[in-house]
Amino acid sequence: MLIVGSGLAGAATAMRLLRFARSPLEIVLLERRSDYRCAGVAYHRDGNPWGHAFNIQAGRMSAFREDVHDFIRWANSEADRGDWPAPWAGTTFTEGGPAPRRIFQNYLIDRLAEARREACPGVVLVETDGEAVDMEVRSSGVDVTVRHFSLNSADKGSRGGQSREATVLFADRVVLATGLELREPPYAAEVLDHESFVRNPYSEAGVRKLMTLPPGATVAIVGSVLSAYDSAGLLLRQGHTGKIHLVSRTGTVFRTYPADHEHEVVRLPCPKTLLEPYLDRQEFLARVRSAWEAACSTIVREHPGIHPTVVAERVAKAWEPHLPKAIELIPSAELRWLLDEFGTAIAAFRVGAVEYTMEVIERAMHPADGTVQLVVGKVAGIKPTESGRLTVSVDAGNGTRSIETDLVISHFSRESDYGRVGQPLWKNLLRRGMAVPHGRTGRGLEVDGRGALLGPGGEAVGPLFAVGVLREGDEIVRNGRTGAFTFNLAAIKNHSIAVAAHVIETLEPGGDALVESLAEYYARSSNIKEVERVEFEEAVTLEVRRMATRTRSEREIKDSRLDSCIRAAGELPNLSMDASRRDRLMRAVVNRAAVERLTDISVTPKQLRRQLGIANS
Repeated sequence: MLIVGSGLAGAATAMRLLRFARSPLEIVLLERRSDYRCAGVAYHRDGNPWGHAFNIQAGRMSAFREDVHDFIRWANSEADRGDWPAPWAGTTFTEGGPAPRRIFQNYLIDRLAEARREACPGVVLVETDGEAVDMEVRSSGVDVTVRHFSLNSADKGSRGGQSREATVLFADRVVLATGLELREPPYAAEVLDHESFVRNPYSEAGVRKLMTLPPGATVAIVGSVLSAYDSAGLLLRQGHTGKIHLVSRTGTVFRTYPADHEHEVVRLPCPKTLLEPYLDRQEFLARVRSAWEAACSTIVREHPGIHPTVVAERVAKAWEPHLPKAIELIPSAELRWLLDEFGTAIAAFRVGAVEYTMEVIERAMHPADGTVQLVVGKVAGIKPTESGRLTVSVDAGNGTRSIETDLVISHFSRESDYGRVGQPLWKNLLRRGMAVPHGRTGRGLEVDGRGALLGPGGEAVGPLFAVGVLREGDEIVRNGRTGAFTFNLAAIKNHSIAVAAHVIETLEPGGDALVESLAEYYARSSNIKEVERVEFEEAVTLEVRRMATRTRSEREIKDSRLDSCIRAAGELPNLSMDASRRDRLMRAVVNRAAVERLTDISVTPKQLRRQLGIANS
């Protein structure tokens, strides 16, 4: 099988496939930029100097949802600190504290290598370089056209390392993990190539401009999402004294998490007013505001131990299960407007930032004439001046304000509408009807509940699956996810589990017949709990633990016990079949139940570990 893109989403999916597969499988991991391997645009080393820290807690950066402390353990006891500078070289990392972004690539490289070493016999990983530019679905799989294909240096010895202008690869299954796409910001059409305009703040060239900028230079940062705080914080920590204009359309400022903050899920009843018919924007926003204020009051009254700064986050998380029904009532055009208008505010409600990120910015924003100034308004345009500087025009409601700057850093550059993405692969997939922009939200692509790409008629187009940001719109309408949680690490963890498990299920011997048997079983069984006997529950628990286990020897032990549990579970209700087919079907049912539990977003990762009985394993 082929994974297109080996950034965070692609590497996470490859790790899961290497862990889950029990029979021979070749996993080809294709990356068009070798420096992005196991990192992507957000975490590659060249785009993250040591002054760039995660803007969220280090304890949330584990690649495995069921092992929340894995990244911290790696950073404290496994990472090679030979070239780390102070103060990071002597840091003991904590769950709620900061960590440098640039080490995350090494973490993913190490964990992918471990998964590769501990895979079952015949399960192999081949890392390749090249750009997928087109695909064609065949009866038995997918032909993928790749430009500049070559084997990664680690795999050249046995496979020849051949490089060609265009190569066609055949894959039984394809997972698309292409990550973030750059937007063409309309306000910057005249300055996209200007030396004083940074379109991608995480690129090597963009970081170099920030690092070499004179301390007294005037800077405008467009956007107030958390990544904008990364750029401002980097400048301030290296001693920047010039004015930094943080331009925000909404004036949103993110919250600082309290030092002892831990994530938890609070149960709140469904806000009934959100399920009333949608009339117009004003009426809807009034209902949301009223329900929101009531929910916040409930949290404060019934959970006095929750810190005031995270009350909004608790409400936003508690509402997620109820949002899909509310979203169904909103017309698509109105939904798109709401997401565009309030996207940053929703993100700020849903997540905060660590003190390391916020303290230097908050200090620079006070007093009012501090180094960092929040400018509220919409950027109307950016134009070059005769002196080589840039002028940013901001519609501020009470008129237009012009800011002349030495450098403009754009944090408004993620393209979520795939109808506008300029990459050849997406142009060709859309042209062929193999991918369709998400209709309700205009964000990401149409996929089914298992991440399979859907065509114009809503049908699966073939063995093509998506993980990560490609599923942004679907996460919103299907799961009620909000803010960056529609596409960030938290979503990727679940996508990688579910897609890897499903792909392996379909690749099992007799996979098509197995899928038919599963469909028949679920059609006849009103609920999976019909088989919830002691043996079945034991089997699901074992499967969860097998899927979460890192070493091959331990997985093999659990696998053997699982086979015994399945044989002891007896007949499946409503179906009669031979023992071999029955065991395969039962295994698939158990696996699906285990996936459902591993990806349960109604609980925090720590709660998940306790529920799954792996808290101390």
